[in-house]
Amino acid sequence: MKRTFQSYSRREMFRIAAASLGGISCSPWLPRLAQAAGEKRPPKSCILLWMAGGPSQLETLDPKPGHSNGGPTKAISTAVPGIELSQNLPGLAKQMKDVALVRSMKTREGDHGRATQLMMTGYRPMGGMTDYPVLGSMVSQRMKPPGSPLPGFVSIAPFRLANLGSGFLGPDHSPLLVSGASDDPNTRANLTVENLEVAGGDPAALGERQALLNILRQGAPSASSSALKHASVYDQAMRMVETRGEGAFELDEESTELRDAYGRNRFGQGCLLARRLVERGVPFVEVTLDRTAEGSWDSHLNNFRTVSSMCETLDPAWSTLLTDLRDRGMLESTMVVWMGEFGRTPRINPNRGRDHFPDAWSVALAGGSIRGGQVHGATSKDGMEVVDAPTSAPDLYATILEGLGIDSSSSNDMGDRPIPMIDEGGTPIRELLG
Repeated sequence: MKRTFQSYSRREMFRIAAASLGGISCSPWLPRLAQAAGEKRPPKSCILLWMAGGPSQLETLDPKPGHSNGGPTKAISTAVPGIELSQNLPGLAKQMKDVALVRSMKTREGDHGRATQLMMTGYRPMGGMTDYPVLGSMVSQRMKPPGSPLPGFVSIAPFRLANLGSGFLGPDHSPLLVSGASDDPNTRANLTVENLEVAGGDPAALGERQALLNILRQGAPSASSSALKHASVYDQAMRMVETRGEGAFELDEESTELRDAYGRNRFGQGCLLARRLVERGVPFVEVTLDRTAEGSWDSHLNNFRTVSSMCETLDPAWSTLLTDLRDRGMLESTMVVWMGEFGRTPRINPNRGRDHFPDAWSVALAGGSIRGGQVHGATSKDGMEVVDAPTSAPDLYATILEGLGIDSSSSNDMGDRPIPMIDEGGTPIRELLG
């Protein structure tokens, strides 16, 4: 029997609205139904795996075995002959046919805050203009289906700076923030929606307060930007509660084996949630990995031990995500981007660590329109400089946007002022695009 909105209990409303994160989805059979009818797949989605803190390229995507700068890290073969990865990424090595490495990133920001703004927005923080939208907001603005009850941009376990968000695109394209409230991945409190306010969980009271809020809004002569932002977030949350759906956040619908393969931790379960969200039509999902119990990507101390620990969480989740998307026929419509704000110094410091290094580092792209099984650019044998095909942040952004079917030469409007989507000089890397 179909249930009405009023038939949900107080406990169920809490579960739907917050703790279990249910109801933030469309029915999972809709994409499969469209395929069965011979229709084209929905617009492409993007999952950003954001490595806050700056991972070492030498212990991940660009190892330097045999050189003193490489340290003790060994290189391993991959599914593509001639391409090697760090020993820390054995799972990803098996996925190499679908992965393209960019080993020639060359940027100009070595401070965490400034570099994060650059790599999140494609713009360097210069002059008086700092309100640039992040990549997820740009994709949401261009690719979110009209009238969808789902957000266009979801950020899981977010690492955010105060000035980074939807910027001048407005609150409609702000990320829905989903954070881990518990370290126990088996509890429903592990992933909870932030800024989701429900009136006591009582459906009748919820409807009454929504009606009252609408009356108050109609009578308000004006509204501040903060009030408008709150209203937008509230309305988005209400739409998700009211639509309910099959529950993208109900991770216990997945098999125990698959959940174990992703990893029973926030990042692993976050990657699984990302797959469920894009499966239901969310165009952009960001999942952050910034630290484990052993340390963080910001490995000034004990780099080799901490990066190995980080990769024990990263590698199963990343490789399982690619496998899961492929098995479901979703990899060709979902781009997966792996990056942080910069790399680490090839020279090892006295603390067995590596420091900030924007001069020559790596990112990885997979799925969507990306031609996998290749490497773009190269660094010198000691890793100190880019020796082939230097790639800027705007170049990378142009490539991602074009791969998603978005014209990278187009502009966003800030009032009457057109703002280019990417900073000057950004050119798509055509050989990476199918």
